Amino acid sequence: MRSPRVPSRRDFVRAAGFAVGAASLGRSSSVAATRAAGDEPDAVLARLIAGNDRFVAGTPSLLTRRRPEDFAKLAEGQTPQAVIVACADSRVAPELIFDQGVGDLFVVRVAGNVVEGAGPVVKGSVEYAVAELGSRLILVLGHSACGAVKAAVAHVEKRDELPGAIEGLVDLIRPAAREVAGKPGDTVENAIRANVRLSVRRIKGLDPILAKAVAAGELKVVGGVYDLATGKVEILD
Repeated sequence: MRSPRVPSRRDFVRAAGFAVGAASLGRSSSVAATRAAGDEPDAVLARLIAGNDRFVAGTPSLLTRRRPEDFAKLAEGQTPQAVIVACADSRVAPELIFDQGVGDLFVVRVAGNVVEGAGPVVKGSVEYAVAELGSRLILVLGHSACGAVKAAVAHVEKRDELPGAIEGLVDLIRPAAREVAGKPGDTVENAIRANVRLSVRRIKGLDPILAKAVAAGELKVVGGVYDLATGKVEILD
């Protein structure tokens, strides 16, 4: 059960210095819902970790909101507690991994969970969730055995071309592959973590919306890696 309500999303946007950036997004009354006291960034992260623990243990919450009536209640608006920037991999389903219900997560999925160079579609989606919907936590979620990262590692120094737009996608991950080249440990797994950390740093520096919120302590940005075999999410430093 959620805690008593505190100031509205509009207040949150103003306090974080988002007035200019958020104005272009509009302010639909349908999403001007208030935030819960338990929606501080660290509290949100703790709930996600607890949900992942339930997922790993095979004991999902019976209270998770996934019934038709739960969807109906949110037809007029949403106030997702967190933004998850995840890989498009079919085995990575954030709502299941974190045992969350409808309306809890604003999920942006793209192969390789890339942010740098991903353009306004990815960056704008994340900014919208923070500035307009009031999300207080962003989690960049990589995963083990990521095919996009594997391709970047395999082709990091090669001049051969990959088919179609895959080449452009892999180009965005090559910096992570280069960063870990020659370091101890499994190169692909190291690159997966490096790729997550690069995205976290990029998100923290995005002006005019996200960087201000991070500096004001109103937004937390973290990275994590999901293990396909165990179901466990490791939160990175």
